[in-house]
Amino acid sequence: MNYKVGSLFAGVGGVCLGFKNAKNNQGGYQLVWANEIDENATRTYQHNFEHPLIAGDIEKIVRPEREENEDLRLVYENKKAKILSEPVDILTGGFPCQAFSIAGGRKGFDDHRGNLFYSIIDLVNDLDESAHKPRILFLENVKNLHGHDKGRTYQVIKSELEKTGYIIKEAVLNTKEFTNLPQNRERLFIVCFLNQSDADRFTMFERLDDYKLKHSDEALKENISQVLDLEKDKQQLQAYYYTSNKYPNYFLSEAQYNHLPADKRKKERINITEQITDEFEFYQVRRGMYVRKNANGVCPTLTANMGTGGHNVALIKVKDGVRKLTPAETFKLQGFPVGNGYSLPGKMANGQLYKQAGNAVSVDLITLIANELLEVLQACD
Repeated sequence: MNYKVGSLFAGVGGVCLGFKNAKNNQGGYQLVWANEIDENATRTYQHNFEHPLIAGDIEKIVRPEREENEDLRLVYENKKAKILSEPVDILTGGFPCQAFSIAGGRKGFDDHRGNLFYSIIDLVNDLDESAHKPRILFLENVKNLHGHDKGRTYQVIKSELEKTGYIIKEAVLNTKEFTNLPQNRERLFIVCFLNQSDADRFTMFERLDDYKLKHSDEALKENISQVLDLEKDKQQLQAYYYTSNKYPNYFLSEAQYNHLPADKRKKERINITEQITDEFEFYQVRRGMYVRKNANGVCPTLTANMGTGGHNVALIKVKDGVRKLTPAETFKLQGFPVGNGYSLPGKMANGQLYKQAGNAVSVDLITLIANELLEVLQACD
């Protein structure tokens, strides 16, 4: 038996792919529809999935009566009808995190994006009236959501979910601890159960230590090599290499640094050929002021602002120089099998692809949780 999944805020399909990959000899999941508003993300999504993508603003799809333009209102009504015509067992939603993240300014419900959570509540109530409530809600957000506004924001979210009849379980999981993906990425997962029996059977979040992986130095090196295109050289990836012609301030000799006027001299001299020396490590030029190697040996958290001209993209030492990660590598660091069943659309700006990777979820981590949920669903049927 396959359980039906609908996906809100689908992005480029990280949650969807995670559920699609989860299966056992009794069945798995069937993706029936997804929703995403970002036009570039929808291109990438449709490039890789065959089920319907209902593109557009979920606020207006759920509440089309709020649209003043009559023609647009009809469009949104039709999109809502499509969603309600295909009830799902599981509704997923990695609702926008920028309103709660440190990088996004932590404005919470004062940021319009923070209020998009209520579209999930509205849709659940509409599904309840038209067919049936999803048996499980699977929500994901930044770790900071839990402590935002001294915990009050999360209490509002939890209370709203409980009002709709759900039993809540939540946990913060780090990609590098539970998968072989070498990325430091902590995310809050909120799993909501309509049935008490399902909630009782889902014990994963109470025994997370049982799921943690231990990576030897050799295993970590192998994991890193799996996501980096180390066989490609400067001739193939020239645009991603750092050279003194492109970035003269990142290749300063000591004499050049000392020769600079005091008001032009940064606190630390940057010379990436001297400071980025180890292969299979990840570095960053932090705020353009200094070079740092990521202390835990894996890639730092990929962020959406990588898309601002490649800003904050990690750097790596390769055999013929220093370069930043390519868009394909950032997708692989999130668990997307680029070149092996998943591909990036052509003629899309790298900045958009970096943004999409930073906004995505770690596919392998979703699969881990989805497999646990699958056993719960099967046991209770």
